[in-house]
Amino acid sequence: MNREVGALLSLQPNAQKIVNGWNIDHLLSAARPTAERKFKILNVHGDIKMNIDMDDTKYGADRMVYHRQDLHTALREACMSTSLPGRPANIITSSKVIECKCEEGLVVLEDGTRHQGDLVIGADGIHSVIRKAVTAGKIASASVEPKPTGKSAYRLLLQTKDILSLDVDAKIFDPRAQATTMMMGHDKRVIMGPARGGELLGIVALVPDERMHEDSADNTWTTAGSLDKLLDVYKDFPGWIRELFRFAPDIALWQLRDIDPLPNWTKGRTVIIGDAAHAMLPTQGQGASQSIEDAEALQAFFAGLLDTPSLQDIQERLERFFEARFDRASLIQAYSRQQAAPATEIGSTSIKLNPAEFMNYNCDYPGAVKWLERQRATKSLV
Repeated sequence: MNREVGALLSLQPNAQKIVNGWNIDHLLSAARPTAERKFKILNVHGDIKMNIDMDDTKYGADRMVYHRQDLHTALREACMSTSLPGRPANIITSSKVIECKCEEGLVVLEDGTRHQGDLVIGADGIHSVIRKAVTAGKIASASVEPKPTGKSAYRLLLQTKDILSLDVDAKIFDPRAQATTMMMGHDKRVIMGPARGGELLGIVALVPDERMHEDSADNTWTTAGSLDKLLDVYKDFPGWIRELFRFAPDIALWQLRDIDPLPNWTKGRTVIIGDAAHAMLPTQGQGASQSIEDAEALQAFFAGLLDTPSLQDIQERLERFFEARFDRASLIQAYSRQQAAPATEIGSTSIKLNPAEFMNYNCDYPGAVKWLERQRATKSLV
């Protein structure tokens, strides 16, 4: 078992449908994803407030939960495959980027190595170096830094076999079920779901920063959290929830951050994607899925490109990519903030969709090209 804490991620139907179309089923099956069949919301008294059956026929795919390491391995093997279309990727590790010359398509590493290409894709996360280069001169540097969202997250990863003796009604919570269960109350929430074919149970416990009993502001992905303080902050939750926490071999804690919508994601031969472009809270479970959508959009708009594309060719395709992706990703960012209320604010962004409508907005996604056509048609009617 990989002991990385908080290592589960989900691909919502909009993203899983894209991944299914990449013809890497043999690699994905080795990642042992778990399909979510139900989504259940409980209050702290154990009352079921919402019980949603997840229908894979509605959106064309299941919501799948992966161990992060397993999904990374599958995608890495796909990138390096000699039997799939395209040239195999050359992966270089321990190579920190310190500079990007966007117009030239030039990346400089910490050891002085320089890499130049027709297109630079900055998928370097929420603390992106490439983002600063892309937005330089167009927005104040402080405006592109990740911002505290008012919540912190404890993350735990348990072996399911260790918790089968848990004293809780299976109708309320069953660690063997293909279901995600969320308990909400006292301005906190706990989200629990299976992975690796049900061998693992992942738990995320979201706490408003002002309710924390330990400092999460400077924490990283691997910073340890305190079991005693976690138990204290959830003292008003049912005993079986706190007992679950005790089964965790490790606890991680960090402050949740995101970024405001940026004025642009592209510059010259360079584009940012994923958390580098539109980092968002996990309340919609769309962070990884929006990164997959970005990848599909780049694939679609750069299809058929010549081996030696001109700067104009690159920029025209990047403009279509940005037009197709910006409004959608920014709205999902904003709704993810709203779902975390009252600890975060959505500012002046207007959101008119209710949760059920937003599930359709998130998951009924036909791919970037058709989405762009739909958006342009809608705007032409206004």
